[in-house]
Amino acid sequence: MPCPTQPGTLPGWDPSPTQQHGQEVRMALGTLLRKPPLPPGSCRAFWGWLNAVFNKVDHERIRAVGPDRAASEWLLRCGALVRYQGSPKWQQDYNGLPTGPLGKYKIEAINATDSCIMYRGFDYLDGLEHVTDIKLEKCMYIQDECLQRLSETSNLQKSLQQLKIISCGNVTDKGIIALHKLTNLEYLYLSDLPGIREKEVTFRVLQQALPKLELELDLE
Repeated sequence: MPCPTQPGTLPGWDPSPTQQHGQEVRMALGTLLRKPPLPPGSCRAFWGWLNAVFNKVDHERIRAVGPDRAASEWLLRCGALVRYQGSPKWQQDYNGLPTGPLGKYKIEAINATDSCIMYRGFDYLDGLEHVTDIKLEKCMYIQDECLQRLSETSNLQKSLQQLKIISCGNVTDKGIIALHKLTNLEYLYLSDLPGIREKEVTFRVLQQALPKLELELDLE
């Protein structure tokens, strides 16, 4: 399936602030438009490759504009939303990201519903110091390794207070147990996760590690 934010959906949309990413995407799209329609399997492979391009980490960009701006670009490029400290507005337009002095806008919340964020892009999270709320819903590329990576991110261990994981079919007990490293997590909501098979054991481990955690479940 394609990422929700595809080239052409936003006027003047640039899939990446770097020339390398932009050239890769433009070349791929040009090739696709010139050729007859791809069979279903090839089309899925193309969108999988394109989504991987969206998740490629640009460390030079992080150094140039700061971790929050670079992470914002990554998240919106992949179809997610961000909200900054002191603002009720969710940023959803890649071209409409606010500008200002380096470090002015700090990401406080991430809504990754229906986005194509994947493990290879999670380096963008390392420099975020103010994220308190993350929602992962219907994220086809989110799997146990992503949750392990999330829980091992030192800044998120300090700042993250609320986490919602909904309808992510690749998440299993292993990924949920890994969340015990998020020592300041206050609220965890889990819904429609068929990969969780050992509910009692998994939740007991979490509650023992995080006794103050409010755990809300909507699982069959």
